[in-house]
Amino acid sequence: MKLGAFEIYPVTDGRFRLDGGAMFGVVPKTLWERCCPADDLNRIPLSLTCLLINAHGKHVLVDTGLGDKEDAKFQSIFAVERRPTLRESLAQRGLSPDDIHLVVNTHLHFDHAGGNTVTAEAQIVKPAFPKAAYCVQLGEYEDAVQANERTRASYRHDNLTPVSHAGQWEFIRGDTELLPGITAVVTAGHTRYHQSVKVESDGETAFFLGDLIPTVSHLPLPYIMGYDLNPVRTLDTKRLVLEQAVAEHWLLIFEHDPLVQAGHIRKTAEGRYVLEEVRLWQ
Repeated sequence: MKLGAFEIYPVTDGRFRLDGGAMFGVVPKTLWERCCPADDLNRIPLSLTCLLINAHGKHVLVDTGLGDKEDAKFQSIFAVERRPTLRESLAQRGLSPDDIHLVVNTHLHFDHAGGNTVTAEAQIVKPAFPKAAYCVQLGEYEDAVQANERTRASYRHDNLTPVSHAGQWEFIRGDTELLPGITAVVTAGHTRYHQSVKVESDGETAFFLGDLIPTVSHLPLPYIMGYDLNPVRTLDTKRLVLEQAVAEHWLLIFEHDPLVQAGHIRKTAEGRYVLEEVRLWQ
């Protein structure tokens, strides 16, 4: 869709599943399963939605999905369905990996940075977007390469190291305008340096949430993932973002909702946030 002078497109790397209890933290299953029914392994379906931004003659890609490097066991555990793949989604827009100028990672968990790299000839892993700069918060990168027992399973070095060897990382510190009208905004809580992406043009604003609010079902303030390292920080960040989104009529874009791509929110008299859906593709 058009956003002022820019164009924004959700592009997908397919779907996968995660444990419903982990996705909703302290919220009881009797509540979350009303909106997100689980399978017999207690997993709920999630999308792998990335965002393509066309602005100033450049193609910016926010997050890269799971990628193609994981083995059959991994794909079974997470019920991975990469149909279509991110590469195929970009091709539907007439783009190849060579056409991407900038990759922005909200953070470096495997379902957001797995497509940063690909396996090439002789099983060599290389950057998937050879002409792009890769942008992430410096603190997020440092936490990823020095992962501890709590975080190690979420970070995979083959999503990071080949980008380092190619010299394609561009590290930022704090809120940073990447291109005129495209800003990385630190939205900490899920990880210490998680960032969202704000897109502004001609008085219109879109906000790609990443894992701050992964699905529409996470709009209620206490609905916070068990995966979040600092859920109280997530709570504070959510409140600030949602209040500003209501006041300034932002278009919120959800990365993991399997049914809803985006929408505007309003706040009811009872203090609930209600989404008015906007479809970005058909």
